[in-house]
Amino acid sequence: MRSKELSLMARDLNTLGWNDFFADCFAAANIDGAIPARIVVQRKTNYLVTTVQGDYRAAIAGKLRFVTNNQADFPAVGDWVVLRPVRGERTGTIVAVLPRRSTFSRRTAGREEEEQVIAANIDVVFLVSALDSTFNLRRLERYLVLGIQSGARPVIVLNKADLCSSLEEILKDVRRIAGAVPVHSTNAKKDQGTGELLRHLGPGITGTLLGPSGVGKSTIINCLVGHEMLKTQEVRDYDGKGRHTTSHRELVVLPTGGLLIDTPGMRELQIWEGNEGFEETFDDIEQLSAQCRFRDCHHEQEPGCAVQRALQGGTLDADRVKHYMKLQRELEYRARQYDTRTQAKQTNIEKKSTSTHRRGPRRH
Repeated sequence: MRSKELSLMARDLNTLGWNDFFADCFAAANIDGAIPARIVVQRKTNYLVTTVQGDYRAAIAGKLRFVTNNQADFPAVGDWVVLRPVRGERTGTIVAVLPRRSTFSRRTAGREEEEQVIAANIDVVFLVSALDSTFNLRRLERYLVLGIQSGARPVIVLNKADLCSSLEEILKDVRRIAGAVPVHSTNAKKDQGTGELLRHLGPGITGTLLGPSGVGKSTIINCLVGHEMLKTQEVRDYDGKGRHTTSHRELVVLPTGGLLIDTPGMRELQIWEGNEGFEETFDDIEQLSAQCRFRDCHHEQEPGCAVQRALQGGTLDADRVKHYMKLQRELEYRARQYDTRTQAKQTNIEKKSTSTHRRGPRRH
């Protein structure tokens, strides 16, 4: 069982992010004998939810499972759901998922072309990188695209500042790609700088920490909670890579009233959809692209290319442009795949409809 801390603080739904939007959605569901609940822990098909009456173990109703076609439509940590409790027990059935205000999603790992929701209804997304040998500016750009696309407010956290001998130089590089996004450097192991993150949280505000394994997400949460609530591990000495400490997604209530969703480190982070986040992350290149002579300029050898002119003038980083073009191709590919899947689904629906019409109604 989880610590009693969450149950004791969950008596007021407002501390868990409940607001008029979710209240209206719950009222519209109009399901007798049901109560609102928020997903706290997700383990495959089993969930821990919290309500004004305390915590419940919950499973998805068979009807909901039957009508759900996509993985992204199943409950995720942070979701508000309609729960039908079992009388006299601390168990219940999730009969509906309330509409989401924001989602952090990625393409499922592997060859499957499907959206995977990492966290739902988040207000602030902390993008955590470690300032050690694993630091990668291009990877941080990818996280930034996903963070902006989620609909939450992104905040960049550069942890393990004590391991960096060129902190000011890296901070300058990160702020160059971050634009207006806040950037914080921390040393969570010694609880240095983590208090600044609380400025982005408050009563009823939900944040999530996202980043690869070993960057110190669980250590940061422990600092914010005020005690060692989550297990931590050292990174491997021989390659500097982290090991998965968090094996499931979990929502944590902070003493200050804010909430955090801890997520496992993700070795494979592929963008699902991200035009808005992409354009905002690479706003400098997007503005230059609008000045190119040709609308479909590939920014290679075309005459009148404003991007190439900026590269030659030294006002634009070549690696950043390469990554911009790589992500652009990735997004275009995802769009084509999505159109193909949508067309195939529509064709199957039309075939089934035509087949049923030809056979006519079944005779009993």
